[in-house]
Amino acid sequence: MGFLNYTDCLLQAFSNHNKSAEIVKRKKEILDSISNFYNYQPTSVLYVGFNPVILSETCKEIYTTNLSNVALQFLLDNNIKFTNLDNVNDSKYYKFFDVVIALDEYFTFADSEEDQKKLVANICNLTKEYLITTCRDYKNQEFKDREFSMPALVRNKSITQLFLEFHDHDLQDRNSWKTEVFQILNRQLIVAGPFARRPMFFKQLAKFSQDSGATGFTVHKNLMYKSLIKKNYEHVISIQFDNNGS
Repeated sequence: MGFLNYTDCLLQAFSNHNKSAEIVKRKKEILDSISNFYNYQPTSVLYVGFNPVILSETCKEIYTTNLSNVALQFLLDNNIKFTNLDNVNDSKYYKFFDVVIALDEYFTFADSEEDQKKLVANICNLTKEYLITTCRDYKNQEFKDREFSMPALVRNKSITQLFLEFHDHDLQDRNSWKTEVFQILNRQLIVAGPFARRPMFFKQLAKFSQDSGATGFTVHKNLMYKSLIKKNYEHVISIQFDNNGS
């Protein structure tokens, strides 16, 4: 439920943004760039959690998981034709989706390294061609960036909305923290979380995905992703699978 509730914050920010069309366009350019990188046009795609880029999706078969009822209704209201899956880890979905999209540092939402391994394995098992995710460069993260993400402002003619992420690091385990999202909406405070988090390092993600059958791992140096609720940039990563003979 953690990631589901977290991406609901993205939905709230997007719903109140005065440049929503531009946001969708920028995020679609990232997905199109990766599609061109692999020279592959998927016919089925799975979105994990809410992300506004789904509004630009033209794939024949669109699937979702980890979405709240509010997010599901938002997609219906925007005439998105999709199938929502509650139990996406059912064996019948093994290598079922051409592409899986799990943005916004999905693999950092875990209680332990074992949980992270399971998250990676589960997503890899669903993916036929490649998956797309994002992650900060935690190895080179400066100490001053540990406690807070860079605040984000969302506004339109009638609403001013501030987002601030606070990361409460465990005093015994430096690789464990709880994230809370503080949203100030027209002077009213709304708090989401805490969400259990752990850093995911590039080499760590490459190893976990390779153990789960991946044949390629790419950090796209010319692509950077930015969330709606923080101004920190995240690296765009794609993980490829070889399905010859499958």
